[in-house]
Amino acid sequence: MARKVILKAKGPVKVGEKWICACGLAKGWQEAECQPFCDGSHTKTRPEEDGKIYSYDAEGNVISTEEVYS
Repeated sequence: MARKVILKAKGPVKVGEKWICACGLAKGWQEAECQPFCDGSHTKTRPEEDGKIYSYDAEGNVISTEEVYS
């Protein structure tokens, strides 16, 4: 079953001496042996607007946006 995971962070989280990806775009999130360390991919989230959901392709390019309805 497919699932949409929505992450709100626009930057990494420091854990000890390491930076962990919190945006979900780091390449480690897409590998079988998940090592979600920050690789700078979060810079792509900076232009994101509040109130919208952004979808990205495997290369980290924006492919769609949706308005948030609550």
